[in-house]
Amino acid sequence: FYYFVRLCLDKVLLQCILQSRTLSGADAINALRPFYFAVHPDFFGQHPKEREVNENSLKRLNGYLENLQKPGFRSFKPTQLTFYVREREPNSSNVQESFSASGFRAVSFTLHTRDLLSTVLDILNSCSLSTEHVQSLNVSSQPHKETKSTVNRPIKWDKTYYSFTGFKDPEEELEQAQRVETTLLSWLDDNEASAVKKLKKSLPLRKELERLKIELSHELQLSDIRWQRSWGIAHRCSQLHSLGRLVQQRPEILENVKGRTVVFTDRSGMSAAGHIMLGTMDVHHHWTKIFERLPNYYKLQKRLLLLEDRISQLLGGIQVIYIEELQPLLTLEEYFETLNSFYNKLRDSRLPFHPRSLRGLQMILESDRYAPSLHELGHFMIPTVCDPAALQWFIFAKAQEARENLKRKEEMMITEKELINTSTERFSLDRLYKEPSVSSAQMIDCCKRLLEESLPYLQGMHLCVSHFYSVLQDGDLCIPWNWK
Repeated sequence: FYYFVRLCLDKVLLQCILQSRTLSGADAINALRPFYFAVHPDFFGQHPKEREVNENSLKRLNGYLENLQKPGFRSFKPTQLTFYVREREPNSSNVQESFSASGFRAVSFTLHTRDLLSTVLDILNSCSLSTEHVQSLNVSSQPHKETKSTVNRPIKWDKTYYSFTGFKDPEEELEQAQRVETTLLSWLDDNEASAVKKLKKSLPLRKELERLKIELSHELQLSDIRWQRSWGIAHRCSQLHSLGRLVQQRPEILENVKGRTVVFTDRSGMSAAGHIMLGTMDVHHHWTKIFERLPNYYKLQKRLLLLEDRISQLLGGIQVIYIEELQPLLTLEEYFETLNSFYNKLRDSRLPFHPRSLRGLQMILESDRYAPSLHELGHFMIPTVCDPAALQWFIFAKAQEARENLKRKEEMMITEKELINTSTERFSLDRLYKEPSVSSAQMIDCCKRLLEESLPYLQGMHLCVSHFYSVLQDGDLCIPWNWK
C-alpha cells in the first residue's frame, strides 16, 4: 500500500509539471501553422476529392482541439484523421516552389492525447513536420529536447491505480478501439443519439433557410442559390439575410440577375460557369460592385462562348465544357484567358481535324497537367500547354473509348438516381446525398449494399455519403461509401 501511495504522489507531481507547460489556444494555432499551410483546402482547388477530405478532417480536428480547452472535459474517444499533405522538396528554400511533382501524400493518424501540447506535437510528428518552432512558444522553461521527450512519454500509471480509483485506462481504451474495426452498425449505434439531438436543434433553422431561399429566389427570379462549401445552416441563413438586406437597400442594382444562379463562396465575381459569386467575407459594398458590373460580365461571357465554339471547330466539333465538381473554381476572367491562350496555340498549329468528326465528345482544359488523359466519365482532360501533335494523336486513339465512357456515364447517372430514391424511401430518410468527391460508381455500390441491410436508425435523418464517418454540426450523418 505504501508503494502504491508513493507511486500516486510521484505521478501527481509529474502531472503538475506537465500542466505547467500547457499551451493556450492561440499558442496551439501558432504552433500548427506549418500543418495548416500543408493541408489547407484552398491549396487543393484542382483536386476536389483531396480538398473535401481535408475540409472535413479539419472540422473534426478543430472540434477535438476545442474540447481539449473545455474545463473539466474528460470524455475523449480516439479520433482517427486523414489528411492530404502537400509535399516539399527536401532542399528547397523557396516556399512557393518547394512542392514536389507528386503534389501531396496521404497521412492518417489517431489522436488520443488529452492536452494541447501533446496533441500539437503528435500532429506535427505524424505529418513529418518540424517541431523546432514549438520551443519558441512560452510553454516551458526547460530545453525543448527535454519537453519533447517528456510529452511523448505519457504517464503510465500502475494498473492497480485504475482498479482502485475506477478511472478508465486510456491505453486499454485505445488498444480496444484499434482492435475493433468500425462498422456501419456499430458507428450508427454510437452516434445516432448525438445526430438526432443536433438534427432536432437544427430543424427551425432548416425551415428558415428554406423560406429565405424560396423568397429570395422568387423576388430576384433566380435560377438557384448554392453554396461552394459545407457551411452550417446558421451560417447559410446569415448569408441569405445579408443578401435580403442588400435587396431592400439597393433594389435597382439587382435587375440583371434574372435567371441566374447565385453562389456563396470565398470570393466575389462571376464564375467560369456563369454563376454570380458572392464572397462570404466581403461586405455589401463589394457585392454591390459585382451586381453593378453584371452587364460587363455578360458581354465577356458571350465572348467566352464564342471562343469555345472556335476551339470546337478547330478540334473536329468536340465540345469544350467546364465541370464545377471536378475543376477549380475559376472566375470568368481567368477562364477566358485560359481559353484564349489555348485557342491561339491551336490556331497557329493548324491541326488537320475533319469537321464534326469528333461531334458528341467533350473536353475540359486543365492548367496543372502536361499530358492529355481520358476521364472515366468520358470527357478528355486536356492540358493548356499540351503539344498539338500529341493532342491530335491522343484524341484520335481514345475517341471510341470516350464515346463508350459517355454512354456508360448516362446509364450510371440513371441508376444512381433510382438507387438514391429507392434508398431514401426504404429507410424513410429525409435526405440522401453525396459529397462531390464521391463518384457515381461509388454511390451506386454504397446504395446497393445499404439496401441489403436493416437500418432503423436512419428514419428521418439526413445521410451524406462521404469518405469517412462523421456527424456534422446540424445532425447530418456522414458515412464512407465503402463502409463495412
